[in-house]
Amino acid sequence: MSRIQPLDPEKTQGKTQELLAVIKAKSGRVSNIIKTMAHSSVALQAYLGLSGALADAKLPLKVREQIALAVGEDNQCHYCVAAHSAIGKHAGLTPEEIEAGRLAKSLDPKTDAILKFAKRLSANRGNITDPELAEIRKAGCSDEEILEIITAVALNLFTNYVNHVADTAIDFPRVSPLA
Repeated sequence: MSRIQPLDPEKTQGKTQELLAVIKAKSGRVSNIIKTMAHSSVALQAYLGLSGALADAKLPLKVREQIALAVGEDNQCHYCVAAHSAIGKHAGLTPEEIEAGRLAKSLDPKTDAILKFAKRLSANRGNITDPELAEIRKAGCSDEEILEIITAVALNLFTNYVNHVADTAIDFPRVSPLA
């Protein structure tokens, strides 16, 4: 049972109700993590602001979904791994790319470097060495892309932490743990 119960969107009011209505209109549903964040319009706006900003990123949606998978797996966020496995399919990721993303791997050399960098950011609390920064640049990432990777990791850490604290009930198809 969730430690922070998701709110019923019909029972919210004001700014929160407006935000939830927009989310439902865009995606056709309001997931449990969004309903949980709805307890705080500040948290919900922060999530929507950051995810909305990333929609205009230079990094392709598929890569951003793979980052979410790598970070979610690294943080053992079962909710996010399930959610981004489902969302990744809609973004065009194959089942093999989803599993590889969870392992911070890709057959594409640049994407592989991005995923490894994202995992290092997550695992090392943002502390990156000069050689690691040189490595991501050598893979072809611009400073703009590096900052977008950091932004994507930060967004996913935020959602991972919300789910860990709230123990959000998974409302996406569950995925098996990696061996």
